[in-house]
Amino acid sequence: MVLLIGNYPADQQESMQRFARMMLRGLTTAGVPVELIQPRPLLGRMRLAGGFVAKWLGYVDKFLLFPRELRANLSRDVRLVHICDHSNAMYGAQVSGRPIVVSCHDLLAVRGALGEVEDTPASVTGKFLQRWIVAGLRRASAIACASGATLRDARRLVGQTNGRPRLSLIHHGINHPYKRQPPNEARARLAKVARLTPERQFLLHVGSNLRMKNREGALRIFALTRNDWNGQLVFAGQKLTPELRSLGKELGVLERVIEVAGPDDDLLEALYNCALALLYPSRFEGFGWPIIEAQACGCPVLCADREPMSEVGGDAAITHNVEDETGFAHSILRLTDPAERARWSERSLHNAERFRAEDMIAKYIALYRELGVAL
Repeated sequence: MVLLIGNYPADQQESMQRFARMMLRGLTTAGVPVELIQPRPLLGRMRLAGGFVAKWLGYVDKFLLFPRELRANLSRDVRLVHICDHSNAMYGAQVSGRPIVVSCHDLLAVRGALGEVEDTPASVTGKFLQRWIVAGLRRASAIACASGATLRDARRLVGQTNGRPRLSLIHHGINHPYKRQPPNEARARLAKVARLTPERQFLLHVGSNLRMKNREGALRIFALTRNDWNGQLVFAGQKLTPELRSLGKELGVLERVIEVAGPDDDLLEALYNCALALLYPSRFEGFGWPIIEAQACGCPVLCADREPMSEVGGDAAITHNVEDETGFAHSILRLTDPAERARWSERSLHNAERFRAEDMIAKYIALYRELGVAL
């Protein structure tokens, strides 16, 4: 049996929860005996204790209680342990006599702890945690990196001793079967979104308010188009901070900004289908799932010309230097030409084919077998 280790639910890391579920679903479909376990929110669910206290109670759940549960599960017929998120690499210390595979989505937090990335600063506790994570990664049998950029970081920051851990590139697959929808059906799903006018074009941003997501840049880019285009900007995911709303007001575009908090897959698929383009000016990413989600729906993508965004978007993404906000704005205006948008839409659909979930699962199964695991 393959034992998958997922993330702590109370941390609300939706993308990591999706990845673990995708591994569970994909391995099961492929006929591989598999089970998913994750730390249970026992003490950490006491949110009334306050954020700081709840955070430390969560550490008790994750680092004191869960290791016991993990060791108990290892008494069964577990042939390989797969840690689905590198931030849990320290759990490998509880595993002996079995191969350990770790999925490494990015090492941005490690780089932040080293002072390399300003957008991901670390506290004293955070720096200790990142050192612990790196030590866990070095203990792994194999590390599967989600992008070429992450693979290079792993070679530099984790390193290898006598060829261990084995480092490889396995791109993520699309975590939900997003696809192009009939226009009328997609627009009907958007009826529930307040202030979104069906006849009016809109740009879409999907993500959170983390500094590296550069939502302030998205607002500034959008503002540069306001005199030539009467579209809207939809932020899907986390609600905007008061600071971002203030920036929108200062730029004179807040009344054209729409927030869609926590959209479900059906609504997100409709947004991708109906958007003029995905505006995704992130400075850093581990992979950039929204890029391929949008492309799978035929939605053109505008993103930074740096990896991994350019690696994932390929020649189907319209790229600019992240500081070239005027260039982004000009590309948006060009996409208002239906023929131009249609060309990028077809490219997008073709590129998304590179990221099929079943291909990702097949590569993981091949990696398991390379480690000597009979499945």
